[in-house]
Amino acid sequence: MKRRTFVANMGLSMGGAALAGLSFEESVTAAQGTYGGIIKPLHRPPRVKRVIHLCMAGGPSHLETLDHKPKLRAMHGEAMPGSFTEGEQIAQLQGQALKCYAPQHAFSRHGQSGQELSAVLPHIGSIADELCIIRSMRTEQINHDPAHTFMNTGSGIPGRPSMGSWVLYGLGSETSNLPGYVVLTSVGGGQSQPIAARQWHSGFLPSRYQGVPFEASGDPVLYVGNPPVVTQPAQRDFVSAVNRLNAIGNESLQDPELDTRISQYEMAFRMQTSVPDLMDISSEPDHVLELYGLESLKGTRGGDGSFASNCLLARRLAEKGVRFIQLYHRGWDHHSDIKEGITFTAELVDRASAALVTDLKQRGMLEETLVIWGGEFGRTPMGQGTGRDHHIKAFSMWMAGGGIRAGTTLGATDELGYAAVQDVVHVHDLHATMLHLLGIDHKRLVYPFQGRDYRLTDVHGQLIHGLLA
Repeated sequence: MKRRTFVANMGLSMGGAALAGLSFEESVTAAQGTYGGIIKPLHRPPRVKRVIHLCMAGGPSHLETLDHKPKLRAMHGEAMPGSFTEGEQIAQLQGQALKCYAPQHAFSRHGQSGQELSAVLPHIGSIADELCIIRSMRTEQINHDPAHTFMNTGSGIPGRPSMGSWVLYGLGSETSNLPGYVVLTSVGGGQSQPIAARQWHSGFLPSRYQGVPFEASGDPVLYVGNPPVVTQPAQRDFVSAVNRLNAIGNESLQDPELDTRISQYEMAFRMQTSVPDLMDISSEPDHVLELYGLESLKGTRGGDGSFASNCLLARRLAEKGVRFIQLYHRGWDHHSDIKEGITFTAELVDRASAALVTDLKQRGMLEETLVIWGGEFGRTPMGQGTGRDHHIKAFSMWMAGGGIRAGTTLGATDELGYAAVQDVVHVHDLHATMLHLLGIDHKRLVYPFQGRDYRLTDVHGQLIHGLLA
């Protein structure tokens, strides 16, 4: 770190000085405009190259999707035993009479593995032999925004780097024409709880590692095209001139944020060519569009904003080297009418989720991709009228891809689905295992900030050995 940079940051604040504590290796990497991460070599042989996170925003009920509880069905309408709930944190049912609420959909077994899934997820059931279903997830935040923050950053406190940013910081990107971390959103099926940009923010990491949201329909990036009077050579000259001026000014400062600005000018210029090609799905064969349920898009160039369209774009992003891809579908917050609501929401994501896994496998990409499907928390076994309340002591997810023990169910909840009791998996454990599959030791991916070394898993996190092939 140059003395002048240190003094300049000191002039901002003591917090600015802390931000100046960047490693020399990172500064050199950014200045050279490379796309590699800081971990060289990797801590272990990687099982996957990339992550696709299918985030079911709103908290899907495990009791209507992935965790079969016949005992809860038998106790429908009865008082919830006090031994389960006494002294426990409950979001909106606190102080109310707590009664058992039966699962609203039947479960059946699927595939040679015989895994049990709800009737609302028939297509995901068809890929049961590719999945590891985790029925013993736990988290620490009971309301949507902090729960999303915890799932994404390992902390309920806003301002920490997202897991996608940590992955990009550690591994870098495989593409120089697209961002290494891309976010797509869709909505439909229930209360659409808002999601904030801080869920994919880089926090105290340099801003070049933050996620880039793409529009799901129309131009994915606003102003990606030039005005009619601006030619490509003229745009190239403009970007080169601006970057030369920035580079001259940064020769003495070595400010990583100026390095970010330089690299992002270059990225934006290259995206003017790469993004239109990415979004042009007219070349996709009919059978692929039919697999995702996108028959209506035959012959069109762009997506329609649906979760299914985003899943197809996720596969195309993965093919082009994007390291971390997040798809949010907002519509799982069923405080009422959960039977009909979850049916409708599941119908919007079920076919496309299964199609993505199938498509990746057919292209030989699944073995180098980690797919994660799940929400920020679960739902109570107790009824909230005709719905369920937020719940942190138990929820379910599934994972597929390289390094995953496919066709298995990991962990279990108690007989009513209230608490995870067997092979409990904390969000920190999920993060540690994700990094492990990418070739990273979660205890060694650190960043100095405000006088201490931070990491995605903070001081927690254990590998989920039962999940690993």
